[in-house]
Amino acid sequence: MLNLEEFLSNTKLFKDLPPQQYQALAKIAQKQTYTKGQVIFWQGEEGEGFFIVVTGKVKIFQTSLEGKEQILNFFREGEHFAEVPAFDGGCYPVSAATLEDTELLFFSRKDFITVIEQHPTLALNILVVFAKHLRKLVGLIENVSLREVPQRLAVYLLSLSERQGNKTTVELDLTKGQLAAMIGTIPETLSRGFTKLSQEGLIQVNGLQITLLDIKKLQEKAGIFADIN
Repeated sequence: MLNLEEFLSNTKLFKDLPPQQYQALAKIAQKQTYTKGQVIFWQGEEGEGFFIVVTGKVKIFQTSLEGKEQILNFFREGEHFAEVPAFDGGCYPVSAATLEDTELLFFSRKDFITVIEQHPTLALNILVVFAKHLRKLVGLIENVSLREVPQRLAVYLLSLSERQGNKTTVELDLTKGQLAAMIGTIPETLSRGFTKLSQEGLIQVNGLQITLLDIKKLQEKAGIFADIN
């Protein structure tokens, strides 16, 4: 059985809080379960609250008028999403759906603001989250608009390495189609990106396992010299 207070203490959003704040948060957390492929919310719906992934995987995406899907991000266990519309009272600017059976914790805007009023230090955590979101948004725009596909792929692989404990051999956690959509291309062009990085001696591909042969040169390829998140 999930220990809510212990789980929340290990999330990026709520780490290093006093015990009484975890108790207050656990009281307002609502468990939600979704099956694979189920939509959590659609772009344009009222932002009534935000979510933390307990198990499973969630994609955040937008759909063009022509029906083309652009994946913007993925969220996994312990990660949070949809905070901004939950706090500014606006609509969700994107859609969210599950990629596998998923369990979430939902925090309603009304309940969470009440907790913040009782525990003002929580607001500092939220400010840090908003700052990171802004940094990530700038990086996403730069990645899609200014970089070629091999560079975008290099950025993703470096980010994946960091997420998997700075390993030099990483396991792809997305299908080729999902990864292509995330970096703004098509599977065929993505495959050519893998080939180019391999030919340049930067990576070695073995199925879903990718070995990063030269981290420094891969960072240079990506145009990254500091924190990639």
